[in-house]
Amino acid sequence: MVSTKKKRKNQPDGFERFNQISTPMNVILNIIFILAALVCVVPVLLVVAISFSAESSITEYGYRFIPKIVSFEGYSYLASQSTMILRALGISLFVTIVGTVIGVLLTTLMGYVLSRTTYKLNNFLTMVVFIPMVFNGGLVSTYAVNTQLLGLKNTVWALILPLCVSSFNVVICRTFFKTTVPESLIESAKMDGASQLKIFFKIVLPISLPVLATIGLFLCFAYWNDWYQSMLYIDDSKLYSLQALLNGILTNIQMLARNAAAMGGSAAEIIANMPQEAARMAIVVIIVLPIACAYPYFQKYFISGLTVGAVKG
Repeated sequence: MVSTKKKRKNQPDGFERFNQISTPMNVILNIIFILAALVCVVPVLLVVAISFSAESSITEYGYRFIPKIVSFEGYSYLASQSTMILRALGISLFVTIVGTVIGVLLTTLMGYVLSRTTYKLNNFLTMVVFIPMVFNGGLVSTYAVNTQLLGLKNTVWALILPLCVSSFNVVICRTFFKTTVPESLIESAKMDGASQLKIFFKIVLPISLPVLATIGLFLCFAYWNDWYQSMLYIDDSKLYSLQALLNGILTNIQMLARNAAAMGGSAAEIIANMPQEAARMAIVVIIVLPIACAYPYFQKYFISGLTVGAVKG
């Protein structure tokens, strides 16, 4: 009887029974997660290895995780374009930092307004924000508005403003503020005479780090990886972002390689010796590395921002 009672005491009750995983299942899940992690990491390691491989080695031995002949040809080719790349890097950094700051400010302001149930235009503006998630105006009308109406053609703001606010990010902010910020806290601040802007900046934002990090990370990825806006709105090469410039270099390499036979002997020989594969992978490394280094600093708040409000207690 005593041993039976002890066993019953050791057994979890209620919801704790459903949260426990047996040892074999735990091992299986760990193996699955390890394989999933390898699927994500292995291609990155292969790209880095190819970027440090000699072009002749790639041609003879193919892609290898350990380069047969280590070479910096790809990075040397990009270094020969260093003046343009550094200028484009400055444009990308400016666009990413300024765009992320403006985007986070506008998105959180809109999300906070829509989260207030006492706001008279709440339902109307919620529909205005929701509709672009399903329908959009199309490329032609968007281009006409940005170039002719707003005059953003060949300006750095053409790289910032079109990506500043998205309906998806606004909905995330609205859900966060509605489920996390207590209404009693807002009411007490109003009773103390605080304005809505003061409440937002002094009370709401300091307790909203998870959603700020989440939206900031989304915007940072969007701005850093964007080359499409440059293709649409930028004709001046001095305003190219890093991604647009590297995409142009990659396109030129492919174009030259395809048309090598139509060129003269010396030109064809130079093109044949160009580090095509290594340069492509070096471009990928240069684009991915900065954002990959920044992600760990946002990870804790990013996960909190995605899971908050999933279970309301």
